[in-house]
Amino acid sequence: MHNKVSIKRCGSYDPGEVYSAVKGAVDLLGGIGRFVKPGERILIKPNLLAGKPPEKAVTTHPAMVKAMIRLVRDAGARPFVGDSPGMGSVFKIAERCAVMNACREEGAPLVDLSNPVIVENPAGHTFRRLEVSRDALNYDGIINVPKLKTHAQMFLTLGVKNLFGCVPGKLKPQWHLTAGVDSAQFSGMLLDLYLYLKPRLTVMDAVVGMEGNGPGSGDPRLIGLVFAAPNAIAMDTVVTEVLGAKPEDLPILKTARMRGIKEAEMANIETLGEEMRDIRVKGFRFPPLAGLNFAAALPYFVDKRLRKALTSRPHVDHRACTLCNVCVEVCPPEIMRKTGRIEIDYSKCIRCYCCQEMCPHGAISSREGWLKRIIPGL
Repeated sequence: MHNKVSIKRCGSYDPGEVYSAVKGAVDLLGGIGRFVKPGERILIKPNLLAGKPPEKAVTTHPAMVKAMIRLVRDAGARPFVGDSPGMGSVFKIAERCAVMNACREEGAPLVDLSNPVIVENPAGHTFRRLEVSRDALNYDGIINVPKLKTHAQMFLTLGVKNLFGCVPGKLKPQWHLTAGVDSAQFSGMLLDLYLYLKPRLTVMDAVVGMEGNGPGSGDPRLIGLVFAAPNAIAMDTVVTEVLGAKPEDLPILKTARMRGIKEAEMANIETLGEEMRDIRVKGFRFPPLAGLNFAAALPYFVDKRLRKALTSRPHVDHRACTLCNVCVEVCPPEIMRKTGRIEIDYSKCIRCYCCQEMCPHGAISSREGWLKRIIPGL
């Protein structure tokens, strides 16, 4: 059962249709009773990145959250909903994206996953210590409910990446700094965090996903699917295949394969429900492969000359920029500043794309280096 991924069609966010699709996907895995027991306190972890309306596809849709609350309660357990956004109050964001209404209607408390605590992680491959929300550890189990979106640094933000929301928002910049420009290092931390938290079930909102300039300013794209799996690594592998990308394009899956995690290999995964050949998405717009660091592979003097030409980096559209200063405030290495416009010191940029992720106006995007643009396949 551990390597099974179920897939159900869902053409709209009609509450009845969503509940039927979510329940159907979970039933294919053995039913909610395989993951939740009566009397337990269960944390439902959606994606609450920013306070934008549901139709923008920035956050997990409230209909998905509502369906999971109902399923957890159907199993006789008590559901809670929680997250810790990178910036802003989780309560205000949940209000603006209508997840708060879902919580109110279903009587499920909304929890701010703050209050950091350092935990020992002896099984960690990249980090033996992690900083997580104490609140996230105070439940009997976690159900992970991510949104399918593109991501400038991680290519896609799916199930594994969604658990980064269990790190209190104020600590996220520090983890980006710790990982630096090495996307494999950051991916390793995300995998360590996922394996430490061990969510019992991941159910992905892929009814309407996001393509292009994700995760905060991309374009909604109707995909019409709900995915569910006990293992988010296996689910992320299947989703990547459905979208038409290669698993190695996703830094998290590439790192998982290097570690020998079998759930990152399609050959080790059984899909249930819809046939893969019937649901593949055509023409999905991915972001440029970002965060590439050639320093480890090339001599220093070569890397110094070619870094700018080969490496993707955040680009500010000064016509769309309102000088709100959000990007300056969230920049982990503090190398952005506001003069008459936003300036970036690219020599110190770690390509974490926090600025692009949190820009409320979509004024920042990932732009490939000029040499990568004129020579495809580099």
